[in-house]
Amino acid sequence: MCASAVARAQDAGTYTVEEAGQAIKARPYSPYAGRNFPARPLFGDTHLHTALSFDAGAAGARLGPREAYKFAKGEEVISSTGQPAKLSRPLDFLVVADHSDNMGWFTDFMAGKPEILQNAQAREWYDMIQSGHAGEAAWAIVVTFSQGKFPPDIIYQPGNPAYRSVWQSIISAAEEANDPGHFTAFIGFEWTSLSKGNNLHRNVIFRDGAEKAGLIEPYTTQPPVGSNNPRDLWKWLRNYEDKTGGDVLAIAHNGNLSNGEMFPIIEPVTGKEIDREYAEQRAHWEVLYETTQMKGDGESHPFLSPNDEFANFEKWDKGNLDLSVKKTPDMLEFEYTRSALKNGLKLEAKLGVNPYKFGLVGSTDSHTGLSTADDDNFFGKISTAEPSPERWSHPFMANPKLGLKIMGWETTASGYAAVWAQENTRASIFDAMKRRETYATTGPRMVVRFFGGFDFDEADANSRSPAIAGYTKGVPMGGDLTQAPAGKVPTFLVAALKDPIGANLDRYQIIKGWLDAAGEVHEKVYDVAWSGDRKPGADGKLPPVGNTVDVPNATWTNTIGAPELIAVWKDPDFDPSQRAFYYGRVIEIPTPRWPAYDAKYFGIKMSPDVTMTTQERAYTSPIWYTPAG
Repeated sequence: MCASAVARAQDAGTYTVEEAGQAIKARPYSPYAGRNFPARPLFGDTHLHTALSFDAGAAGARLGPREAYKFAKGEEVISSTGQPAKLSRPLDFLVVADHSDNMGWFTDFMAGKPEILQNAQAREWYDMIQSGHAGEAAWAIVVTFSQGKFPPDIIYQPGNPAYRSVWQSIISAAEEANDPGHFTAFIGFEWTSLSKGNNLHRNVIFRDGAEKAGLIEPYTTQPPVGSNNPRDLWKWLRNYEDKTGGDVLAIAHNGNLSNGEMFPIIEPVTGKEIDREYAEQRAHWEVLYETTQMKGDGESHPFLSPNDEFANFEKWDKGNLDLSVKKTPDMLEFEYTRSALKNGLKLEAKLGVNPYKFGLVGSTDSHTGLSTADDDNFFGKISTAEPSPERWSHPFMANPKLGLKIMGWETTASGYAAVWAQENTRASIFDAMKRRETYATTGPRMVVRFFGGFDFDEADANSRSPAIAGYTKGVPMGGDLTQAPAGKVPTFLVAALKDPIGANLDRYQIIKGWLDAAGEVHEKVYDVAWSGDRKPGADGKLPPVGNTVDVPNATWTNTIGAPELIAVWKDPDFDPSQRAFYYGRVIEIPTPRWPAYDAKYFGIKMSPDVTMTTQERAYTSPIWYTPAG
């Protein structure tokens, strides 16, 4: 259904859907009095690195957690390359997720700490840097560590006093920055598992403050104190909660660089089919997945979704994380969000538990201490890729032996996490993450609603407060629908409002995946609401919205698209006996990509293969339908 009708900045805690519904039904004349559901999304980053991360420091990052929080709060800071930087608007929350392995070592090394420089190898590296060979030294340090040859007497790991000191400094920075009601600073870290170069990373986020997070030290991947097996991470998470009474979760990311290992049916570690225990543990601890970020978009892939014209978006699909192994098409199914959601239905039918029942967020994975996700304010992923006339043309990584290369211009400006929380506190945001009431955005701060039920009607799309109907009649994104009442089909209330300083909206789509009676999975993309008077063609496809981008001047006009979209949509292909999921995808009109802004600012000309325009987007967490029995 075409609709560009009204959708106001929407209404939106720590609540149950039932509690919210009861509060709405008993509401007074004022539609806002007694409201017990989230009123607006909070935007933040669950994945930012500072100089305390081994690789970030080696690549030139000099900003620490305190500078990162200042920047996220909207203050102007000076970047590691000496450039002033500031966000267009402050973020609402931030997780500084520095790598747990060798956390803080590089900053102490660069400071010339005697305990480190007494080691002959460390002294050699340090002298290389002082003599002007910093790049060579940094690379040698990273390679030595990744190959397991790092000098054991100077490594920073749990149980080491220096490691403990760094962790306490990270906690202190978060406690200082945390400002309940205004800005949330989460305590966290990244568990950086690599399986022969295949990315299995997870970001660990604590609901708790120093009184609980300070009782432990982060989990690492290096034996004997750590492990690169996700099952061992889940055991550590359980031990943390048992020891402290706290709450913690883990967010996986960059399945596109795992070479088929992120969402397995055959477990890489054992070579056996995943079992119920694996499914239960993963479903419990990993309720969210980071589906878009600077190392590529992870929603889907043209090979997996050949009928989806928007699937070919910001792809990093050449190899694994270090390009040590070339990617083959058979790996893709186990790397991307949509195929994982589909296989989750299949595994649930077999095991009784869906290991891939996760909500969606975006984040930056920036290694600069600067959480930027806007194309016109892009400070790169690493400090050597901060704004410069050359950064687009330098390889981000390469393996000449395999002929693999990812260029600087292929780095993505994405993304942010949007959370429907009742208030800006650790508890409220964390609880919203646990119930999966989240969505991912590639950068723009568009407001996106997605509700599912069986009783929505056209009148609900004419409301100025659609969330009232959404919570009264259905469940929000991340929720569940069970056995359909006789004669009824899943119905969805969708609404999107453009970023106030961003581009208009092209369309709102619903992506459905389902498991048929034969055990096969399928998918389909439906255009639900769109701008203008376009009509689907004979192939069922909606014509493109158009393009107003002026690439030489790095600008565009909002003369096409719509500022808001809202509609009610009923599944025309529903079978009440089939497991299914649905999620929303909101597409903006075309806008300049960050290389266009660089070309304009630096007065340079880029090669024809550089992508200069983009269509930013948001992905909601799914709503799952499960038949009875």
